[in-house]
Amino acid sequence: MKVISYNLNKHKAFGELEELVESTGADILCLQEAVSGELPGDIAGLQLVDATARNRLGLAVYLRRNTFTALEVRSLALKKSLHDRVLKPAEERMLAVRLRDIDHGREFIVASFHAAPLTALNSLRRKQISAALGELASLGDDLPILMVGDYNYPVFKENLGQKVREAGYDLSLSDARTYTRYKFFRGHYDFATSVGFDIDTITTLPQGKSDHLPILITAAPKAASRV
Repeated sequence: MKVISYNLNKHKAFGELEELVESTGADILCLQEAVSGELPGDIAGLQLVDATARNRLGLAVYLRRNTFTALEVRSLALKKSLHDRVLKPAEERMLAVRLRDIDHGREFIVASFHAAPLTALNSLRRKQISAALGELASLGDDLPILMVGDYNYPVFKENLGQKVREAGYDLSLSDARTYTRYKFFRGHYDFATSVGFDIDTITTLPQGKSDHLPILITAAPKAASRV
């Protein structure tokens, strides 16, 4: 399956989504920094499952309607940074869907994630990632999990990778940097955390109106669930 993750930069890149889905053949679309009230029910054949309601800039997940059935949706508010407390851009920073692959009859979990901004410490983002992964695991015993999004973690990813592996997950980066706005902070911001998935490729797609570049994850749940 193909999954796109895209931080829309305050909804600026919304107009790109239909062409993006059509050109890549994406099956799942995970958004960050979307204006939830302005999202349509359908984008190029992908159906809106849910979008966060308490965020000024929210998360959303779309699924290909003839391929997947959404079984359960869960959003999660994570520990807040000072930026969150003052400007209140995001109350909920993880939106997860437990779904069933109709043709193969198997279930797995996909989530859109948006960590605290660069004004926060990496230690806070690690706590947010850990809490999000813990919540995802509670959605179903031994189900494959794929969490994609804007991790806001441009430096010291080795430390993050170690923490993620200690929790039993894999951390996968795309083939090119995904953020270009500030010279000093350019790098990989958008990537994937997974367990029970075979990650084939993660490709950084061309830049549009967002300061983030979308990424395309090609992956499949492993035949056997994790133990």
